[in-house]
Amino acid sequence: MKKVLIVNLNTTENMTEKMKEAAISVKDEDTEVEAITPEHGPVTIESSYDEAFAIPPVLKVIEEIDQEDADAILLGCFCDAGVPAAREIADIPVIAMEEATLSIALTLGNKFSIMTEKKPRVAMKELHIRRAGLMERLASIRPLGLSVADMDENPEKTKQEGIKLAEKMVEKDGAEVLIMGCAAMAGYKDEVEEAAGAPVLDPTATAFKVAELTADLGIQHSKVGLYHPPSPKEFK
Repeated sequence: MKKVLIVNLNTTENMTEKMKEAAISVKDEDTEVEAITPEHGPVTIESSYDEAFAIPPVLKVIEEIDQEDADAILLGCFCDAGVPAAREIADIPVIAMEEATLSIALTLGNKFSIMTEKKPRVAMKELHIRRAGLMERLASIRPLGLSVADMDENPEKTKQEGIKLAEKMVEKDGAEVLIMGCAAMAGYKDEVEEAAGAPVLDPTATAFKVAELTADLGIQHSKVGLYHPPSPKEFK
């Protein structure tokens, strides 16, 4: 028996439940799933400003988790905000949704495309891809033109816009693998994949399976360099 915790980076309970449902739909029989919503923080994450305010409450959640009762943590947002800090303070693996999904996408085809919320987030995703050294593998990043709240409130429109983008990404951009780049898109994979005729990755489900894998293998982030635990100190 193993346990994976999903920690949402925003405070919208409905999105937390959607991520939990996506994880349950693909989990192993012996995996327990628990999803946690921070008490404080942004309602949605759609900017660097939002990300900055989301990190402290999420780190507090991780500090308060009984890590002896869990095997891995999945940070529930396709922006990977606060990941290095979370790994410094956690004694169990902390899986980053964007990082894990990109890693899997690289094994499935030559070039990948990412769907994102609104046009301003395209530049941020490009920055992430550039920092990861993956620009040569990127086919495109296209926005749905919907806010995260819109996607949460109108799932049918989100799915239809996702299908339109997916077809363009394959036919016009040369993408071989598609990534639904927001946790609020959880649950639409099959319909989008059928329309596009190419593999589609739901980041929640994909990253959750990576979390399960690390738990099965009993591996943890190295603590000798990048994720070395911080020195105890007081903050004012």
